[in-house]
This record gives sequence, C-alpha cells and structure tokens, in this order.
Amino acid sequence: MYRTLIIMMLAICSVSVTQAYAEDSKLALELSALQQSIDRDVSQLRLDQGELSQFTEYRIKQKADKLHQKLKEQMGVTPLDIELLTPYVTEQIKFLQAVDAHYAASITNLKSQLGKGNDAEIMMLFANREMERDDLLQAKLDVLTWAEQLSINTGDMKAQFTANLLQRADTLDSLVHYTQDKLKVAVADASLAGKDVSSEQTVKVTQLNERLSHSSSSLGVAVELLDTLGQDTSELKQTLFSTSGDITQDVLNLDVASSLIEQWFTSAKTQAMENGPSVVFKLFIFSLILLLSSLVGKGVEKLVKKAVSNSKLKFSKLLQDFFISLSGKAVFTIGLLIALSQLGFELGPLLAGFGVAGVIIGFALQDTLSNFASGMMILIYRPYDVGDLINAAGVTGKVSHMSLVSTTIKTLDNQRLIIPNNKIWGDTINNITVEHQRRVDMTFGIGYSDDIEKAERVLKEIIQAHPKTLQEPEAMVKLHTLGESSVDFIVRPWARPEDYWDVYWDITREVKMRFDQENISIPFPQRDVHIYQN
Repeated sequence: MYRTLIIMMLAICSVSVTQAYAEDSKLALELSALQQSIDRDVSQLRLDQGELSQFTEYRIKQKADKLHQKLKEQMGVTPLDIELLTPYVTEQIKFLQAVDAHYAASITNLKSQLGKGNDAEIMMLFANREMERDDLLQAKLDVLTWAEQLSINTGDMKAQFTANLLQRADTLDSLVHYTQDKLKVAVADASLAGKDVSSEQTVKVTQLNERLSHSSSSLGVAVELLDTLGQDTSELKQTLFSTSGDITQDVLNLDVASSLIEQWFTSAKTQAMENGPSVVFKLFIFSLILLLSSLVGKGVEKLVKKAVSNSKLKFSKLLQDFFISLSGKAVFTIGLLIALSQLGFELGPLLAGFGVAGVIIGFALQDTLSNFASGMMILIYRPYDVGDLINAAGVTGKVSHMSLVSTTIKTLDNQRLIIPNNKIWGDTINNITVEHQRRVDMTFGIGYSDDIEKAERVLKEIIQAHPKTLQEPEAMVKLHTLGESSVDFIVRPWARPEDYWDVYWDITREVKMRFDQENISIPFPQRDVHIYQN
C-alpha cells in the first residue's frame, strides 16, 4: 500500500515538473520571439523615413508594451524565475536606453528647426514628442525596479535616471509657465479684437491651450515618478495646481468611473495623512475670507447706499440700486479670488480662462448684451425712474423695478409686463409723470342760441372751485371753434400728474350738472333737412 502511494506521488511530481518545464519553455519562446521582432524593427527604424518611420515606431511600441506586460506578470510570481527573467530584464534596460536616445535625437532635430518655419507647429510637435516619452519613463522605472529584485546592480543607472527626470521636470515646469504667459497674451489680444477676432488669433489660442495641456500632462507623469523615487515635488505640484484639466466623457463609463473613484479615494487618504493639517488650515482660511468678504460687502453696500442717496448728483433710484448691488458683489468677488489663491489656485490662468469664455459668450449672447448696454444707457441718462408712469415700447404703465437686462412695468389695469431694455431704449420714451404739473385738455360745446359769456363764466367757476386744480399756471377757458352743431370751448386747467384723471372726470361731471342748472344746452350733432315739392 505504501509502495503504491509513493509511486503515485512520484508520478504526480513528475507530471507537475513536466508541466512547469513546458510552461517555462513556452514563455521563453514567446519572450524570445517578441525580443527578436523588436530587434528587427529597431534595425529597420534606422533606415525608414517619414510616415514609414512613424509606422515602425508604432510596431516597436506595440510589441514592447506586450513584452513589458508579460515580464510584469512574471515579476509578480513567487518565487521568481531568476535564470529565465534576468537576460530579458537586462535586454530591456539596453532597449529602453536606445529608445530614449532615439527620442532625444528626434527632439534635438525639432529644436534645430525652430526659427526656420512655423514655430507654433514645431512647438506642438515637441510637446507631443515629450508626451510619447512619458510611457517610456514609466517603463524604465519599472525595469530598474525589477533589476533590483533580480539582484542586478542598477545603482548608477537609477541615480542617472533620477537626475535626468529632475532635469526634465524642471524644463517642463518652465515650459508650462511660459505657455501660460503666452496664452494669457493671446487671450488678451482676442478679447481686445472682440467681434473682429481673426481666425489666426483663434487658432493661436487653441494651439496654446492644447500645448499647455500636453506639457501639464507630461509634468504630471514626471511628478508621479519623482514621488515614487522619494523626491520633493511640492513646487512642481503648485505648477500643476495652476492648470486645470477636464473630466472627459469616459467618466460616464461605469468601470472607468469606479476606477477613478478608487484612485481618488486612495490618493485622498494618502494626502489626508500627509497633508491633512495644512489642508484643514487652508480650508479654514478660505471659509474665513469668504465670511469676511460677505460681511465687508454688506457694510460697503450700506456706505454706498448712504453716499448715493445723499449725493448732490441726485442719482435716480435705479442708478442707486445699481451702485449698491455692484459694490457688494465686487467686494465679494475680490474676496473669492483671494480665498481661491489661498487654496493654491493660480489666478492668472483662471482670469485668462474667463477672458476666453467672455469672447465665446459675447458671440452667443449678442441680444442679451444689447439689453445690457441699453440698461446702462437708461441708468446713465435717466429717462425714467422707479414709480414713474411711462409710455414706452407700446406699453403704458408705472415702472415697478429694473435690471440691466429688462424693465418691469405694471400697467394701469394691474398687469405686470417685463420688457427688454433694448426695446425701450430703441423707441420713444414718454415719461408722463416726470414733470410736476400736467395740463388737462377738455372740450365742451354749447348751442348757438346760448349765452357765450355766461357759459364762459360758469366754466371758470367750475375750474376755480375744484380743489385739485392749480392756480399757477393759470387755467385757460377760450372759445375755440364754431362747429356744425355747437359752439366749442377749450378748457385747460393744470393739475399735479397724480391728480390728472380726478380733475378730468370731476370737471366733466360738474360741467354737465351746472349747464343743466343754468339752462345751457349741450347740443348733439344735428342736421336741417329741407324738402321741396314741385
């Protein structure tokens, strides 16, 4: 029984060893085939030109990534197959050094072309080439780490790699700041041009934005690698904080979103442990500045309200409200910018972004901006104020309130109408109540057989007896026309604007009653018809 058990165990061990040997042989063949293919393409790359050279680079990258991934999988297996992996890791070091030299030569060639052609396009190619080196640097760090695991001496190589990476990060840091400054100037030029902005200016802003994005991405990779190597990257991270990235539509993918959330959580946990106190202090300062800005803004609003209400310039109510609101918002905006700067945000790129957005919004909201400009003109020239009865844009009513975009009018039958300011400013504005006196125009007729002097005296008595008619200017009662059926008087007393309709209705009623008492007729239209018989 024991003999049978021993034979079975030996058989199982023999099968396991045979399978392991077969798997190692298969892996060795795959790695060898990939390495030989890469070597052939590297030799061919020295002969290729133009797009064919780009195609060969693409083939090399595809196969090198595949070989790198297989080695990475094997480096995670315990125990390590040192005899199998050592030659390939050593070969990878040499290969990556050769690729690095190739990229360096390509970048040197691009630099030599500056000043001889379109520098903007060459700088874009330079930024793209630097982005292609990012994957190479990550692979190089992986290989050096594997070499240490396999007891291969890489001390000098790792020190040189760290020095080169620091130099690269310093160059990219300067390139990011330089591109930001160039972008700021380009955006300012485009904003100054306004509607006359040229396609060249637009293309320049777009190219600089793309270049800034590429350079920031490469700097981010360099910072991550330097963090892995234990280097201080605080200043470089400040540069990264000054640029902003976009969350692409990939976030909508559930798998990608889950991966991002996991990475952010891990990063947040690490940052909280390392930089928690400083972040909390910055958030406290941020909140404190916002609170103070809000309080100061309200205080400034009160001061401005007191100043504009007592000003000798006699600002309209609309203009007073505008200055009060603007002062408070301006103070809070300044406080918000200061608070953001305390969190590490660079205000220059942020304001430059607002400039680009302003150009785009200006094109999209031309009608709204026209209303805004009309609102400013109304505030400056003050054709009406809150509470005035006006006739504008075909509407009659009392001004309820006004913004820089529209004016709200409440009609005489209590309807609320919101009218765009450009409709009002582009039309005739009749301010009915702006003057302190208003003439009430009325016409009354008497019969041809009635006493004219008596009728004139009665009309004057009615006007003088009304409590809301003004003594100055003097009221007018004159015989105006000899009509077809009546002798017409014009009656024109003066009243305050708010008493206009009371005077009009009361005098009309009183005239009818007094004429009836004084036996003065109010004729209606009539015609004499003469009939002749033959």
